[in-house]
Amino acid sequence: MSGKALDKVTDKTVGGDKLKLVLCWHMHQPEYRDLAAGEFILPWTYLHVIKDYVDMAAHLEAVPEAKAVINFAPILLEQIEEYARQVGAYFHDQTPLTDALLASLVATTAPDDAETVLKLIKDCLRANRERQINRYPAFKKLADMADWLDQHYEALMYVNTQFVNDILVWYHLAWMGETVKLSDSRVRHLIAKGSGYSLHDRLELLEIIGELLANVVCRYNVLAKKGQVELSVTPYAHPIMPLLLDLNSAHEAMPDAPLPELRRYPGGEARVLWQLEKGVQTFKRFFGFQPKGCWPSEGSICGQTLKILSDFGFEWAASGGSVLHNSLNQPENSHPVTPHHPFKLDKTDIACFFRDDGLSDLIGFEYSKWHADDAVADLIHHLEHIAVNAAGDKVVSIIMDGENAWEYFPENGYHFLSSLYQRLSVHPMIELTTFSACLQDKTAIKPLSRLVAGSWVYGSFSTWIGDADKNRAWDMLGDVKSEFDKAILGCYLTDQQIREAELQLAICEGSDWFWWFGDYNPGEAVSNFEKQYRLNLANLYRLLGKQPPAYLALSFTQGSGAPAMGGAMRPGVEL
Repeated sequence: MSGKALDKVTDKTVGGDKLKLVLCWHMHQPEYRDLAAGEFILPWTYLHVIKDYVDMAAHLEAVPEAKAVINFAPILLEQIEEYARQVGAYFHDQTPLTDALLASLVATTAPDDAETVLKLIKDCLRANRERQINRYPAFKKLADMADWLDQHYEALMYVNTQFVNDILVWYHLAWMGETVKLSDSRVRHLIAKGSGYSLHDRLELLEIIGELLANVVCRYNVLAKKGQVELSVTPYAHPIMPLLLDLNSAHEAMPDAPLPELRRYPGGEARVLWQLEKGVQTFKRFFGFQPKGCWPSEGSICGQTLKILSDFGFEWAASGGSVLHNSLNQPENSHPVTPHHPFKLDKTDIACFFRDDGLSDLIGFEYSKWHADDAVADLIHHLEHIAVNAAGDKVVSIIMDGENAWEYFPENGYHFLSSLYQRLSVHPMIELTTFSACLQDKTAIKPLSRLVAGSWVYGSFSTWIGDADKNRAWDMLGDVKSEFDKAILGCYLTDQQIREAELQLAICEGSDWFWWFGDYNPGEAVSNFEKQYRLNLANLYRLLGKQPPAYLALSFTQGSGAPAMGGAMRPGVEL
């Protein structure tokens, strides 16, 4: 910084006028279980627990002066609980695990048919090749052999049990959090061993995974009780609330977007209230208190959404910077000097914070390519610039997924996150804080006369509606919701059946299925998510006592794209 800027910093520090910075990490995975069969279809929940959720807790634990907001999707909390229960039951009385990959890790025999072996081997390559696989020469060697086997199907008959066991162990070691690798001697021993893993080794690895699953939620609860983190919530199964309320809200940011044949989602407001009530109930069961804040799924808001959240008792919500940008361009709204404030929409009592898309996207898409110290210095430089050049009380909101970025960083972002918390916690002009603390400190709230509906992704709903395949998925959801409504009106379901159907419907309403539909996404991801979406819909029809329509047996979307970061993340501003 220049001498003049540094003088300004000193003046502000003496006066106590620090820049408020909120780091909000959103922890979310969709429901990966087939609720009818009780089986986990995809392993991403437990893999992100052992890699990301434990690391994110550990970084905060290591710097007690640091603060952050941690947002949990309730459907994620329930899955973590179920995984922990299953691993505990496995060790207690050998109850089978219902996640195929986790069960394979401790299987006493390897599959004997080539197709199953090839699938298992390929499943063990679903990791960042540069950061997770190639980092370990022993794993890289196995991965190279697996690539060769994929091209030489006839050679699979020569694959022995040890190869399968070793690649399974290495896959889970590669997904292990960096803080675990540094602190757990058992993990360090398994990494050093490199090959020839025994059943004892694999059971020990499952034991470690079980410990991480059993303790991770408690660790965040402890951080919250210490006042180091604010815990907040998302509607239960992560739905896009504005679209449930009014599909036409998509036109506010995308006037020309084609919409589904479905004119409106039937009973949308009741479903939004159900998702919120179920989400808060689940949150309270895990953490024991009512959350003050809500990160609406994907930061998706509209005027009615904020009114509902306000009436529901939430004190704050948050969304994307592009939503604020679109809104401030409306003639009804005045233009503040800076967007770094909470805002309050007319006729609501809820403060809304808006993501700094530029700074958030630097972390999500750029800093993984930088040396950690340089990346943190660059981020702090941007924050200092905001503090010096923007007048008045300021809040910068950096809001990101808590899991998807780190696999692109060296060592799962360990050096970046360690340096980030350490340097920010002692910075003379930056105050790490939380959204609720900002409101308690009477941070100035700016008025907003009109809000343009949108999400944190591009300020629109284009990720979930407006594409032919996404629109088709909405029509399919509308079909099953109509059958659901008929069943409720017909009064032929028992109370238990209604509860099961409501839960299954909530899963179908989740945002993640729509996120992946469309040919610009990777083929494997699109296939996995559209299969599970069709399964979810079919399960709901059966719960209603109806035969699923024939179209649910047919794939309706395929992917062939190669988006940045595999498509699991998107920048806040369309490039």
